[in-house]
Amino acid sequence: TCNMEFARESFSLFNYLTGYSYQKEWKNFFVAPINLRRSIIELINREAEFHTPENPGLIIAKMNSLGHSEVINALYRASRKGVKVQLLVMGVCCLKPCVPGLSENIEVRSILGRFLEHSRVFYFRNSGNSEFFLSSADWMERNLHKRVELMFPVYSPKLRAKLLNLLEIYWKDNTKSWRLMPDGTSEKIQVSEGEKPFCAQEFLINEIQKTGKKSKKNILSNNF
Repeated sequence: TCNMEFARESFSLFNYLTGYSYQKEWKNFFVAPINLRRSIIELINREAEFHTPENPGLIIAKMNSLGHSEVINALYRASRKGVKVQLLVMGVCCLKPCVPGLSENIEVRSILGRFLEHSRVFYFRNSGNSEFFLSSADWMERNLHKRVELMFPVYSPKLRAKLLNLLEIYWKDNTKSWRLMPDGTSEKIQVSEGEKPFCAQEFLINEIQKTGKKSKKNILSNNF
């Protein structure tokens, strides 16, 4: 990144890792085990606080695992308030979705395809002032309490739009996607009548290949 504030905080983070300093206050970064757990819960609670029928709240989160009880309870509270929560969780998920009166506004999906889905992306609608975060941490006890982990905001409008598009692409998958049920079992999402099969990973591979061919063509054009 060319963001100088990020560069300065990265310097402080490496000093923290090596034991040369212990910085408690961060302007852009959220660092475990210092403030990451608290900040995630505050972001979820804020979404519930700002939610209204006219301006509904929305949380979209993509991660490997979800098992932190405090974070799960915060998601339950947001759901009861009416916030829509879409979770893409590849592996372990201790949250029970679609339980009336508890989590009826929460849906959890997993994509099991050719590639390991390893990225962590978090979106909060924030009453129309959308915020995006990328992170090394899953919402697990070990990540938020027992490791040094990092979450940081994405400020670029262009990158924010790209991230939202990626999350929508993953959620649209109806060939490699599984839905978590309230009893803990998983149900494969089927292609509905009149709906076209859509595989998120294949779609992204094709997009990357198109970009590569276009770049190669531009290079050849410039050379000749």
